[in-house]
Amino acid sequence: MTLNRRQLLGAAGGLGAAALVAACGGDDSAGTSGASADATAKPKRGGTLTVGALGRASAVTRDPHGTQANESDYLILSLVYDTLTVPGTKPNTVPRLAAKWESSDDLKTWRFTLAEGAKFHDGSPVTAEDVVYSLRRLRGTPSGASRLPGIKAENITADGTGTVVLVSDYPNAELPLLTRLTTFVVKNGTKDKDIAGAPGTGPFKLDWFRGGNARLVRNDAWYGGEVPLDAIEVKIFESPQAMANALLAGQIDVASNVGAVAARTAARRKDIQVVRRPNDMAMPIVLRTADGSPFADPRVREALRLAVDRKAMVTQVLSGYGTVANDILGTGDPAYARDVPQRARDLARARELLKEAKFDLSKTYELLTTEDIAGLAESATLFATQVREAGVKVKVVKQESATFWDKTWLKGDLYTTYWGTNDSVVFFASKTMVSDSATNEAGWKNAAFDAAYRKAMATRDPAERAKLLHEVQRVEHEESGYVLWGMADGIDLAGPAVRGLPTLPGYGRVQLQSAWLNR
Repeated sequence: MTLNRRQLLGAAGGLGAAALVAACGGDDSAGTSGASADATAKPKRGGTLTVGALGRASAVTRDPHGTQANESDYLILSLVYDTLTVPGTKPNTVPRLAAKWESSDDLKTWRFTLAEGAKFHDGSPVTAEDVVYSLRRLRGTPSGASRLPGIKAENITADGTGTVVLVSDYPNAELPLLTRLTTFVVKNGTKDKDIAGAPGTGPFKLDWFRGGNARLVRNDAWYGGEVPLDAIEVKIFESPQAMANALLAGQIDVASNVGAVAARTAARRKDIQVVRRPNDMAMPIVLRTADGSPFADPRVREALRLAVDRKAMVTQVLSGYGTVANDILGTGDPAYARDVPQRARDLARARELLKEAKFDLSKTYELLTTEDIAGLAESATLFATQVREAGVKVKVVKQESATFWDKTWLKGDLYTTYWGTNDSVVFFASKTMVSDSATNEAGWKNAAFDAAYRKAMATRDPAERAKLLHEVQRVEHEESGYVLWGMADGIDLAGPAVRGLPTLPGYGRVQLQSAWLNR
């Protein structure tokens, strides 16, 4: 897989490889749960939190800018290394290693001032040159253009020791949002051979790492504030069920991204806390819009959207742990267009549109999917059953993960996809829908959408920008290549002593610096 979803996320892309990706907030502004009781209690200092996370030993990586297929790796890296910004509530981008930022009048040049007192784990101060080196290294990865869209490596520079300057090719009022996910900072000049274990700036320091498991100890010199826990131990699990069983047996304190099946089981246990995060995971069907695709005609795409029974999808695929969606990505964004009429099932109209478009109902169309996350293949199967009622015959084909990402993603005519970090309309517009995006999943090119997006990004006033983003979403709702039928809740299970788990969807889930143990 050449481009990693987590690296594009925010929500990484989808976070996780075997269960619905749960997500949490990054700091106080991002919100924390009592997990679930005593949310207002003063945190107790001390203790080791043991966290189960999904992953495969064969896919382990320790490069903060590399391809992270394991949730466990991403969790570890996110606690050891800091990004410039992190997710928040309102606004949805808040400071981390960058204490503040400001833009030029034309919204092309952005200056990020580094947090005072920020140090690497070896005690050396963080400088702008460290950040420049890290961002350029990130930009040089296969997916770098998508992770920092519109920013060339030579336009990432330092101004003195404490200010980083990013210059965009076009006005971008939301540029700080792009720095939330994988802008992990390492020391200037760190060689590839030394990247594993390179000192970070995060709230925890690496104590040891073995086969995907790790122990992290508190960084008492962290610039970001008090960290209650003495340590966090991360244990890798290959399946959600094995991880849930370990939680139920008391072997771990938190089972991360455990999925709806385990949540239903745990709900019967009064000593287990179920942490749900709305708007966490999107699993849309992608209909390729490019010429030559059987779904290029917008009437065909509308027909398939009308053929879906969204409530049934949420009930059956997500076991009710989710909400009905409306074919607009970024459902957790404060600027999400909630007043766009909800699309409802209308089989009669779907059949009419297919007839008008002269869609070939004699053929059987393959819907390609994977079992990367719980519910993904199941959603494809139920979609195929539902659209058959409109006369469209669909055969679900399951592919191995590597084959899917190499051969199908960005290329297939009909396939499933998934994304975490669903708190930003801008994120999805820039990453998956503008015509020149390197990760335009449906091959969708729409001049009205592009113009609305560019105009919104060139608008400084947040209220006015929100109005313009409404037009972006209206066009997406009517014409894009997505069938977004529902949003899955993120689900973690926690033992009775766990407090302070984050609650926002997306990348913020892995930010555990405020967690503590009441024992």
